[in-house]
Amino acid sequence: MSPSILVKVLLLVLSHLCRQIFCKECTNIPPLSSHTLRYELESSTNQTLKQDKYSHYYQHLTPTDDSAWSSLFPRKMLKEDEEKDDGEQRWAMLYRNIKKGIVNNNNGGGDSFLREVSLHDVRLDPGSVFGQAQQTNLEYLLMLDVDSLAWSFRKTAGLSTPGEPYGGWEKPEMELRGHFVGHYLSASAQMWASTHNETLKEKMDALVSALSVCQDKLQTGYLSAFPSEFFDRFEAVKPVWAPYYTIHKILAGLLDQYTLAGNDKALKMTIWMVDYFYGRVQNVIKKYSIERHWYSLNEETGGMNDVLYKLYSVTGNEKHLLLAHLFDKPCFLGLLAVKADDISGFHANTHIPVVVGSQMRYEVTGDPLYKEIGTFFMDIVNSSHSYATGGTSVNEFWTNPKRLADTLNTENEESCTTYNMLKVSRHLFRWTKEMAYADYYERALTNGVLTVQRGRDPGVMIYMLPLSHGSSKAHSYHGWGTKYDSFWCCYGTGIESFSKLGDSIYFEEGGKTPSLYIIQYISSSLNWRAGNISLRQEVDPIVSSDQRFRVAFTFASTEHPSGGTATLKFRIPLWTYSDGAKASINGQDLPLLNPGDKITFDMPLSIRTEAIKDDRPEYSSFKAIFYGPYLLAGLSDGEWEIDATSATSVSDWLTPIPPYYNSHLISLSQESGQSAFAVTISNASLKMENIPPPGNNSAVRSTFRIIPKEDPKQLKNFTNPKDAIGKLVVLEPFNSPGMAIAHNGEGANLGVVTEYSSAAVFRLVGGLDGGDSTVSLESNDREGCFVYSGADSENGTTIKLRCKSTSLVDNDEDGFKKGASFSMGKGFSEYDPISFVAKGKQRNFLLSPLLSLRDESYTVYFNIHS
Repeated sequence: MSPSILVKVLLLVLSHLCRQIFCKECTNIPPLSSHTLRYELESSTNQTLKQDKYSHYYQHLTPTDDSAWSSLFPRKMLKEDEEKDDGEQRWAMLYRNIKKGIVNNNNGGGDSFLREVSLHDVRLDPGSVFGQAQQTNLEYLLMLDVDSLAWSFRKTAGLSTPGEPYGGWEKPEMELRGHFVGHYLSASAQMWASTHNETLKEKMDALVSALSVCQDKLQTGYLSAFPSEFFDRFEAVKPVWAPYYTIHKILAGLLDQYTLAGNDKALKMTIWMVDYFYGRVQNVIKKYSIERHWYSLNEETGGMNDVLYKLYSVTGNEKHLLLAHLFDKPCFLGLLAVKADDISGFHANTHIPVVVGSQMRYEVTGDPLYKEIGTFFMDIVNSSHSYATGGTSVNEFWTNPKRLADTLNTENEESCTTYNMLKVSRHLFRWTKEMAYADYYERALTNGVLTVQRGRDPGVMIYMLPLSHGSSKAHSYHGWGTKYDSFWCCYGTGIESFSKLGDSIYFEEGGKTPSLYIIQYISSSLNWRAGNISLRQEVDPIVSSDQRFRVAFTFASTEHPSGGTATLKFRIPLWTYSDGAKASINGQDLPLLNPGDKITFDMPLSIRTEAIKDDRPEYSSFKAIFYGPYLLAGLSDGEWEIDATSATSVSDWLTPIPPYYNSHLISLSQESGQSAFAVTISNASLKMENIPPPGNNSAVRSTFRIIPKEDPKQLKNFTNPKDAIGKLVVLEPFNSPGMAIAHNGEGANLGVVTEYSSAAVFRLVGGLDGGDSTVSLESNDREGCFVYSGADSENGTTIKLRCKSTSLVDNDEDGFKKGASFSMGKGFSEYDPISFVAKGKQRNFLLSPLLSLRDESYTVYFNIHS
């Protein structure tokens, strides 16, 4: 497909979306606010198409609820101020005087907030799923080259450019270039705090130094991978791809390098950059009006208000506070302030960071309005716009509230939105200590963030999380990204998410008796300095066959105990219940803790269903299935009907898979010339296809469970498939529990049947070719007839039933023996420790956690008939 056709298809989809949900033009320019579309337009050589689409850019100037502010900044007054030595100071004071009626500067009430526990004091267990995800991300951060990251910054500064620039959104011709570098600065600072990996420390220090040289060369404080002329276009309300979005990432990255890694140079660079942009914003308001400044903010600005409030909390500089206020977008925050659930049509990831910034405004100023804004926003997103994963958005936008059944497709849940919604919920938990926000954080972290990586492949992540029936992470519009040629916005948030997995496990509260809040159950260790305690948290592996959650905490005093007391507070998760829950210290009832004591929690894991956020009665049966905190996905090409009509509980239609079933999984393959082929289910028939890599549909369809027919009760003792040689067996397709491979008579293709008929029973015997590692499958009801692929298999060869008598007539006994002999090996897929069989209407489903899947096709929302 040509680039111009691709762009037209995207525009058609987005235009249809906007017609259906009335895309808002308050603080973004639909459909141009879609990052996907902007990248395609940037890459397109069709100038007519680009001119046509950008011509709509100028139509986005719409009034805001701050339009009256224009009259508060008479141009004559501002011009007079310019002629005075203290003009800038008077300009800042004027703004503060206007705002002081709604700001109660009491240091934000921060004394009552829970405090973050430093990443430096938390270490993840390397063997846990979180520890492995962190390690995968660390490997990727170490792969990236400083010269390539700094290439466009050096080019912009007029410096020499060693190395090669990266591709994708970081290509030298992309207007958003440099955004990922900002994310890298944040991610590397967070990862260094989480691991103290010295190689990474050297790399990130070198990157900060390289950027510092660029900033020094420009001599104005400006620092970016693109020229400052982009801001001329931004301020003139001319098309440009979100320059402040990138500046936010660079500022946030430099500030993280200071706060997490102690790099003083990074703080100086940050302040110098902010001084530059303070001047630019001031000039726009002086030259035009403050309303014109709001108009220019219709282009996405990321979390500029957020990083500026954070900088103010470090510097106490009123200029930084003022500039932060100027990036609060009133026409969006105003809707939330009056508690209007009217976010449908807005570009989701443009606006979530604005809310995060408003939450920081509450923290640094104490203005209760912004606490209410954050609380209301979380409520409406969670109640009306969130999927079972905790994520939100479709095609990057919010749609109508409680109408999500219509939105399930390949472009659900932009990963960036999950990253930012975690920030919203984290703030709210710190303010309120309400467990609902901690429960949300666990849901989104487990089912939204951990799904982003492709297993242990460093630098391979997704943009969108498909949620349609039979979808796959590999088959969205973007699919999986690549290490050096993607660098989407979601790559940036992805490397940050996996660098700070330990930042919300523990929180602390000051006072005469310090308290530690343990809100996420993740295997890790903590050096709790305020309580003079070291803690180790160990979560037992969770399996479907033992529906209990067990976690143990071991405590020890640090070197200099204060002799005081401390309080530990543990979250009781949403997914458990009190009946059957246990807690003990060293196996006894809970007394006071002593050094070396071990607290153990043993809690039931609930299996539950959750309806999609859609209040129309005809969609009430659309449900997701959870096991404890894990969202389960069923391997499916689109089937999604579950039969629970006669069930009295979930356990009547959902059965756990025992762990020993993995020892029953096999693959059958043959070599032909220089190639090898595996027996694979293809369109309900069996064929020989190329040996598959793990983690995709071919691997699923080439894996079978071998079931002894004669004594199925002895399955637990059946530990090696070779033990079945000489016995009658059934071959069950891995992804279709309860179904079986069966013949359809001599010469006919083998296929899949829904019940264990006589045609599905075979005797497993040693290979007819006499090989040490081969087996053959003889039909039980057609003695002397065997599963047969042909003497010389090739990709696509159909597998049939062929009889010895026929081969003798054809004088092809040797070819028959070869074609009926297969190497029996381990399955190409295996059951996740958390695996269930769900009873379907047409077929059963194999369920496992969504986070465990890579390229396999799956269904998350099922139509559960009950």
